[in-house]
Amino acid sequence: MRAYLDVPNFPKKKSSLACNGIASQSIQIDQFTIDAKSATFIIAEIGINHNGSLALAKQLIDKAVEVGANCAKFQMRHLPSLYHNAGNSNDPSEDIGSQYTLDLLARFQLSPQELFAAFDYCRQRDILPLCSVWDLESLLQLEQYGMPAYKVASADLTNHDLLTALAKTGKPLLCSTGMSTEDEIIESVALLKRLGAVYMLLHCNSTYPTPFKDVNLNYLERLQDIGECLIGYSGHERGIYTAIAAIAKGAKVIEKHFTLDKSMEGNDHKVSLLPEEFQAMVQGIREVEQGLGTAAPRRISQGELMNRATLAKSLVINCDLEPGQVITAEMIIVKSPGKGLQPNRKSDLIGLKAKRHLKAGDFFFVGDLAQDTVKSRYYTFNRPWGLPVRYHDFQTILAKSNPDLLEFHLSYRDLEQDIHQFFNQTYDLDLVVHSPELFAGDHLLNLCALDENYRQHSVRELQRVIDVTRTLKPFFKKASRPLIVGNLGGFTTDAPIPASERRRWYDLIAKSLSELDTDGVEIIPQTLPPFPWYFGGQLYLNLFVEPDDTVEFCREYGYRVCLDISHSKLASNHYNWSFNQFIKQVAPHTAHFHIADAAGVDGEGLQIGEGDIDFRALAESLEKAAPASSFIPEIWQGHHNAGEGFWIALEKLEKWL
Repeated sequence: MRAYLDVPNFPKKKSSLACNGIASQSIQIDQFTIDAKSATFIIAEIGINHNGSLALAKQLIDKAVEVGANCAKFQMRHLPSLYHNAGNSNDPSEDIGSQYTLDLLARFQLSPQELFAAFDYCRQRDILPLCSVWDLESLLQLEQYGMPAYKVASADLTNHDLLTALAKTGKPLLCSTGMSTEDEIIESVALLKRLGAVYMLLHCNSTYPTPFKDVNLNYLERLQDIGECLIGYSGHERGIYTAIAAIAKGAKVIEKHFTLDKSMEGNDHKVSLLPEEFQAMVQGIREVEQGLGTAAPRRISQGELMNRATLAKSLVINCDLEPGQVITAEMIIVKSPGKGLQPNRKSDLIGLKAKRHLKAGDFFFVGDLAQDTVKSRYYTFNRPWGLPVRYHDFQTILAKSNPDLLEFHLSYRDLEQDIHQFFNQTYDLDLVVHSPELFAGDHLLNLCALDENYRQHSVRELQRVIDVTRTLKPFFKKASRPLIVGNLGGFTTDAPIPASERRRWYDLIAKSLSELDTDGVEIIPQTLPPFPWYFGGQLYLNLFVEPDDTVEFCREYGYRVCLDISHSKLASNHYNWSFNQFIKQVAPHTAHFHIADAAGVDGEGLQIGEGDIDFRALAESLEKAAPASSFIPEIWQGHHNAGEGFWIALEKLEKWL
C-alpha cells in the first residue's frame, strides 16, 4: 500500500465546529453556514444517476439549480482498491447482489477527471459540489481537488479507518447512519469526538425504497442526543412528505436522490425524485421552516392584531363621564369589535379617574390606563403634512391640530354615501384620497388581472373613486389636482410570480390606468410590502415592491408614487436591500409619503421608534431627494382615542422632518 494511504499521514486541520451545547453548534461548508437558526441545507443526491454520462450529469446539475437545491452530490469509488476482487464485475463467485452492484458501478461510474469536470460545472452554476467518498484512494484524489466537505455513506459508518482519515482532513463530515445499530453509532461518534472531527449525523434507512413504517423520524431526537451535534435526514422513501416532516424534528440537512427519469437502469433512480417533485419538496421545506418559528414567548402578529380589532371584544363605557370622575365596575361593559382595551384589563380600569370626556358607548383604550397622556397640538414641519381620516371623524381630528391636508381613507361603503351629510363648509386645505382595496362582493382591486372581466371590474371601481374625489374637491380650497393613493394590484395567493412575468403585469396596470377618466386628479400607485395583510390573511405582492421596477414604471409611463416608508422597509428587510439606497432611488419619483415604522418582513404600520427604521437617516435622505413632497403618519389604529397614535408619531417626527 502506498504511503499516502497510511492513515496517520493524512494532515490534521483545525476544526470549524463551534460547540457550546446543541443550540450553539455550527458547521461551515464553503459559503453555507449550517446551525440551529440557518435555513435547511438541501442536497440533490445525483450519486451515479448520471449513468456514466458527463452530459447527463450536467443536465442533472442544471435541474438541481433550477429546483432550489443548495448542493449537488456525487459518489466516488476506486473499485480496484475498494473491492476484494479488484472490482471484477464478472467474478462468478460473487453473491448475486454484489454482482448486480459491481456491474452497475463498472458501467456507470464517471472517471475522476469527469467527476472533477462535474464539480467545476457546479461552481459555474453556483451550486455547491459534494461527494461521498468510499475509499482512501478516492479521498486522496478529492483532497487534491479541494473538496470542501465529505459525505460518509451509511456503508462506511463502521469503517473506522476511513472515518479516521476523513476526520484528519479537518473537513466537515455528513455521516449517514443507515445499516448501523445504535451501539455502532455510539462507537463511531466516540471515535469522531476523540479525533476532534467536524461532523453531523444524518438519520437514514438503507432500503430502496424504505417502507414508511421503517422510517422512524422520532429517532432524530435520539440521534441528536447520541451525537451531541446537528442532525439531518437522508431519505430513500417514496415521495416528499417524510423529508419535509423531518424539518419539524430538527433536521438541518435534507438529502434525497435526484433523477430525470425513474425508469432508467439502476436502483437509485427508482427512489429518486423528479425535478418537479424535488422542487415541491424544497418549497414544502421552506414553508415548514417558516412555520416552525421559535419557542420564545408568544407574541401577536400584525395580522392577528388586525383580526383582533375586528373579531374580538373590548371594554366600553355605558354612561357619560367627565374628566376626573372615577370609573366604577358598573360603568364597564364588554362589546364587539376588539378595537379597544381587551376585556381582561377591566380590573385595571376600575378606580381610575377618567382622563377625557367619555360618552356612553365609547371604547376604552390603553391610553386611559396611562399616567401621562399625549395631547394634540399644532406642529411645524419643513414640508406639507396631513392626517389620515374617515368621513365620520375628520372634523374631530382636524379641530385638534393644524394639518396642511387631509387624506381620506375610503371604504367601499363610503362610495355610496351622500358626502353632503359630512361637509357643510370649505376648508383651507389640500386633499388626498386613499382608494379602497376591497370592494363589494370580495373584489380586491387588481388592474393587472389576467381575467379580462375582473380587470374591467377593477377599472370601473377605481373610476367610482375618481368620481367621488371630484365631488370632494370643491370643499378643499388648496386641492388643485387631488392625489389618489392606490394599491393597484399584482397580488398572488400562493407564491410570488417569476420576475420575468412582472413586466407583463406592469403593462396591464398602465393599460388599465389609460382607460380611466382622470381629469383633475392624479393617481399615485403606492409602494408595497412583499407580504401584505389583506382583511384577515396574507397575500404575496409582486408589483411596486422592488425599487428598480417602480422607478422604471414611473419613467416609462409618467407616474409618480406614494412611497410608503413602512412597506418599503419591510421589502428591504426581506430581500436584504439597502433601505437607504431604496429611498434614494424611489423618493425623487414620489408625490406623497406614508410614514410609519416597520419590523421584520410583515410588521407594518408600527409606531415611530417601535421598529427597525432609523428616522434621522431617513429624514436626511428625504430632504435631499424629495423636499417638497407631503406626508401623513400612517400608524395602524392611530385614529383610536381621538387620534392618539397620530399625535405620538407627529411628536417624534417633528424633530426630524
